[in-house]
This record gives sequence, C-alpha cells and structure tokens, in this order.
Amino acid sequence: MNATPKPARAPEVGDTLLRLPATVQLANASALWREWESKLRAEAAGVSAQAGREVRLNAAELTAFDSSALSLLLSCARLCRQHGLNLEVHSAPPALRDLARLYGLDVLLWPGAVPA
Repeated sequence: MNATPKPARAPEVGDTLLRLPATVQLANASALWREWESKLRAEAAGVSAQAGREVRLNAAELTAFDSSALSLLLSCARLCRQHGLNLEVHSAPPALRDLARLYGLDVLLWPGAVPA
C-alpha cells in the first residue's frame, strides 16, 4: 500500500522550519541527534511560546541515508510529542519514505499520508 503525502501548506505563525543535512548515516547519526536534541528543545519551547503546534522539518537536502535517518526522525517526533507538538517532515526523498514503509514507520512519521 503506497501513501501519498498531504499537500504542503504554508507555514503559519508559530510554526518552525528546520532542515535535515544532506547525509544521515550510522557514522554521524549520534552526533546529529546530540545537535538536534538541543535545537529541537529550543524550537519546541519557542513554538509553544508562540502558540504554534507544528515543528516542520524539511528533508529536501537529504541525499545519503540509511535506517539511522529513520531513528533520528523518530527521536525528533518523540521529543516534539513530549512537548505537545507535531513534527511534520516535508520533502522527504521517496527512498526514505519507502524505507519507512518497509519498517512500518511511515504511519508514525507521516500520519496524515493518504493511502494511494
């Protein structure tokens, strides 16, 4: 079953846009999480303070990745949920979505995706 992502919407007041780097692999995933955890906590606090509900993560630059990228995204989503926020991952490469679907994680990372 394929899923078609919902169309992207324009950022609203209180939304935050973050960007994934071009490479997320086992060799750099731990370091990226350490960097992203503090960034996300700060962003989540900022979004909450502005009454926003979304942290938007742009994955358009992601070109080299393995399953560690899914782990990083799941960690980001979990941290956002702990702060009462939603993580929206946009412009993810099709291969990343396919990998997420293979592991059954697409419903966690793209819960609003419409089955194709």
